[in-house]
Amino acid sequence: MSAETTSAGRLEALLRIMARLRAPEGGCPWDLEQTFATIAPYTIEEAYEVADAIQRGDLGSLKDELGDLLFQVVFHAQMASEAGAFSFADVVDAISEKMIRRHPHVFGDADVKTAEAQTVAWEEHKRRERSARGEIKQRLLDDVPLAFPALTRALKLQKRAATVGFDWRERARVMEKLEEEIGELNDAVASGAPKEKLTDELGDILFVAVNLARHLGVDPEEALRATNDKFTRRFAHVEDTVAKSGRKLADVTLDEMDRAWDEAKTLERRR
Repeated sequence: MSAETTSAGRLEALLRIMARLRAPEGGCPWDLEQTFATIAPYTIEEAYEVADAIQRGDLGSLKDELGDLLFQVVFHAQMASEAGAFSFADVVDAISEKMIRRHPHVFGDADVKTAEAQTVAWEEHKRRERSARGEIKQRLLDDVPLAFPALTRALKLQKRAATVGFDWRERARVMEKLEEEIGELNDAVASGAPKEKLTDELGDILFVAVNLARHLGVDPEEALRATNDKFTRRFAHVEDTVAKSGRKLADVTLDEMDRAWDEAKTLERRR
């Protein structure tokens, strides 16, 4: 078996491709112009495309999207290597060491019996690591990335706070809080409150909705993506129905669109 046919050999080949693309002489002009900041949006985009392929159950696309995401890691590592900061090998070493360190119940003699207990232990490992790096003065929520999508960041903030007991013990209490926040938004709307106040009240509703998702064991990003897909699917039925009548959406009434929407819902229930 040649080196090029092994996983390690194939990865080495990819690293050589990346180095060639960034070569000052004969490299790709576009790749040479990139920086960590300009590539970061592509990294985020590729991660979302991985999630999309998973949600669609498309393993063929997942293979391609994982490759695109891996290329993003290789791209960042190449730029870091050029800057003398770290190499791809350093990235691999760091994550390997971290996984072993944070799984003492697998690679050591610690006893962790449930996924929930592992989540708590994971956060404690991270806290100790921050302390070892001299970051003990850092507040509990300070290192939750600002770049996360808002729903994901809300979930991370809530999970982190829950590790020290700052959490509702009962799901019913979260439901009550959600109803309370909706009431406050209704009051703000009725009183003609300014946009800033409405924004604040709506943000509270979304934050509590994320908390409810957490207590239900539901990923809020996944839930909203599924609802977006459902809306897109049903609206497509509305468009198709209108097109079959020989008209355009602008030519039909809201009541007609609502009837087509309800028909789409009925058809989904029958499947």
